[in-house]
Amino acid sequence: MLATYSLLPIIRKFTDPAGIQVDLSDISVAARAINQFPERLTEEQRVSDTLGELGELAKTPEANIIKLPNVSASLPQLQECIAELQSQGYDLPEYPENPSTDEEHDIAERYGKVMGSAVNPVLREGNSDRRVASPVKAYAQKNPHKMGAWSPDSRTHVAHMSGGDFFESEVSATMEAAGEVSVEHVAPDGTVTALKGPIPVEAGEIVDASFLSVSALKDFFEKEIADARDSDLM
Repeated sequence: MLATYSLLPIIRKFTDPAGIQVDLSDISVAARAINQFPERLTEEQRVSDTLGELGELAKTPEANIIKLPNVSASLPQLQECIAELQSQGYDLPEYPENPSTDEEHDIAERYGKVMGSAVNPVLREGNSDRRVASPVKAYAQKNPHKMGAWSPDSRTHVAHMSGGDFFESEVSATMEAAGEVSVEHVAPDGTVTALKGPIPVEAGEIVDASFLSVSALKDFFEKEIADARDSDLM
C-alpha cells in the first residue's frame, strides 16, 4: 500500500495526459488467502482471483503490468493474516502445520498457493526469458564500463563457507516410482519430528534436499569479521 501511494501518482502524471487508464489489482496476502476459500465466505466477503487474472493477462502482448513490492508471506505472516481476517468476521480455517486428515491436507494445499513467492512466477509467465538482448550485450562488450584503475595490491576478496552449507549438503534423488516423501527432523537422541508431508511425487521426478548448519554459519561470520578486522578492511 505504501508503494502504491508513493508511485501511483507519479505514473498517472505521465499516463493521464495520454488518455491511458491505470487500474489497480489487489494481490495482497489477505486477498490471496480470501480467494482460496470462497465456499466459507459470504457473497460480500468474496474476492475474484486477481492473481490468476493477471497471470492470464501477462501472457498477452498487450499487457503492461507494474508489480510493486509485495509480502511473499512466510508462515508467521500468513498466520497473522488469518487471525486478523478471522477477527473481522472471515470464516477462514486455521493453517494446519501438521495435516493428518484429507480436509487438513486440502487446506494446507490451498494456503500453499498463498505462501512463499506465489506472485512472481505468475506475473513472469510472459517474461520468463531474462537473457540480455544480443545488441545490448554486443554494445557492452565493445564499450566496457570503466570501473577505474584496479590495483593488484587490493585486499578485497570474496569469502565463502567451506563446510556445513547448502553446497556441501545438497543431494538429489530420482524417484523410481510414484509415491510420497516427507520432511523429518531426527534429533541426536533419535527423536523424529515430522516437518512436512506426505508430499506426492511422480515416477522420474527429481527430489532435491539440502540444509545449512546454523553453528557453522555463525563460525564463518565470526572468522570473516575477525579476518576483516585483522586485515584493516573494516
